[in-house]
Amino acid sequence: MARIRPLRPTLATICAIGALLLAAPSFAQSLADLQKACGTDVKTLCAGVQPGGGRIKQCLMEKSEQISPACKSAMAAAAQARQK
Repeated sequence: MARIRPLRPTLATICAIGALLLAAPSFAQSLADLQKACGTDVKTLCAGVQPGGGRIKQCLMEKSEQISPACKSAMAAAAQARQK
């Protein structure tokens, strides 16, 4: 029987953040910026959170006072790009 390994915050986790905010192909640059800026925040602040269903985004929102300025900026830019 195959063993299922627990999920770790990896690139897949970071991609989950982008997927939550992704609205159009033109959003690709903001997505890349978001992954780069928020990767460490996701790994440290949301380490036990399973990606999907908005859980990573919710974790970051709940810990908004603790996330890095770069991540906050990238999240704002992604939200703005999503509205276009």
